[in-house]
Amino acid sequence: MTKHLLFGILLSLVIPFVNSAEGLLTESSNYSVSETVDRLEALLKAKGFRIFARVDHGAGAQSVDLELLPTELLIFGKPQGGTLLMQARRTVGIDLPLKFLVWEDDKGEVRIGWNDTAWMAERHDIDEGVPVLKNVAKALENFARQAGH
Repeated sequence: MTKHLLFGILLSLVIPFVNSAEGLLTESSNYSVSETVDRLEALLKAKGFRIFARVDHGAGAQSVDLELLPTELLIFGKPQGGTLLMQARRTVGIDLPLKFLVWEDDKGEVRIGWNDTAWMAERHDIDEGVPVLKNVAKALENFARQAGH
């Protein structure tokens, strides 16, 4: 069996689970990946969030002669909120700063993904009722919806 055939078989086993990753919420976007990330960045900055990094995974793939549909990661946060979460449980720092992943799927649809705060709370044994967690959940959903529509 060739390496390419084996890789194809393995990929076909993994792909059905990509859109249902545990703890990942998604929203569709009517814009390109790059434009969606631009819109997210503008919305976040307007609300006082710090943009820590913008990672273009597609460009990274191209730099090593591999193909990847447009995929970008936006890393952002507010120390006022993140610190409160880490005071509740230091391990939540592995999931901070917050992130939006924006990608084009094989059907040409653009998706915005982010970590579900309920999943983060369960993962780190934080009470879901913590006010900052509720605020973050609502804000992430609103940002994704506004950026995509």
